[in-house]
Amino acid sequence: MTQLSLGLVGLGRMGGNMARRLSRGSVRVVGFDATPGSAAALAKEGAIAAADSLAALVASLPAPRVVWLMVPAGDATQATIDALATHLSRGDTIVDGGNSNYKDSQQRAETLAARGIAFVDCGVSGGVWGLENGYTLMYGGTPDAARAVEPFARILAPAADKGWLHCGPAGSGHFVKMIHNGIEYGMMQAYAEGFALLDGKREFGIDTAAVAETWRHGSVVRSWLLDLTAGFLASDGSLDGVAPHVADSGEGRWTVAEAIEQGVPAPVLALALMSRFDSQGKGDYANRMLAMMRQAFGGHAVHGAGPGKHG
Repeated sequence: MTQLSLGLVGLGRMGGNMARRLSRGSVRVVGFDATPGSAAALAKEGAIAAADSLAALVASLPAPRVVWLMVPAGDATQATIDALATHLSRGDTIVDGGNSNYKDSQQRAETLAARGIAFVDCGVSGGVWGLENGYTLMYGGTPDAARAVEPFARILAPAADKGWLHCGPAGSGHFVKMIHNGIEYGMMQAYAEGFALLDGKREFGIDTAAVAETWRHGSVVRSWLLDLTAGFLASDGSLDGVAPHVADSGEGRWTVAEAIEQGVPAPVLALALMSRFDSQGKGDYANRMLAMMRQAFGGHAVHGAGPGKHG
């Protein structure tokens, strides 16, 4: 039986661990990363055969080739696809495993199809735990393109028969992953607000770490997110050393925009996104205005910004 071969571009935390998992599954992985040293380190482990360029990576793979990208969404993904397309041949397949906008993926599939190159958009979930636990994979593309990807999906997923799905045509994989991440925002926000209320009831002396651990067993709110929450609360229940700043990625914004475009109400997802904006200080000016309006109509006191605050 011929050994499976895959080209992997982007060997950061996700890409590197995916290379390791594929290698453990007897896949020959040829890897390339624009950052010097990343490919060499994985090659030293025996996880990949390192390529020093995209051209060398393509030349090292048997046709028809499958090249999987794990690079940042946006310009970096587009530049990599454009460069790869000049080296690939008809019948080859490009997989975008980043969190690209599904509309960009639809356009990329159409452009590449004109050159005879298949395109698969694949949402990947699992984070730093994917190496041991497997990755959830949601991908879109033609039936032929999906068949080219399936052998690798079976190895990357938690099990060969679960945790991966061909969602539909090009764009559908990244669309499903976008909605997945929007739901993630809402779930995280609900846990955060609930535990803030528990922490705020100081007269009860509630041990939030103990609550989280208790809820993990049999409760209707148990989840992997709760497992992770119980873990870090057990180490530091006060979280005093953590800045109250929560970054947001494109998927949350795109999910809310999609809800508006479809006219489908998604208040929880939208409010979770707005809470992240607020944590980033983007609500500060509006809050200052509110303070000044209260002073203007009611004579209420206004507090100074103080050291380290936006003034």
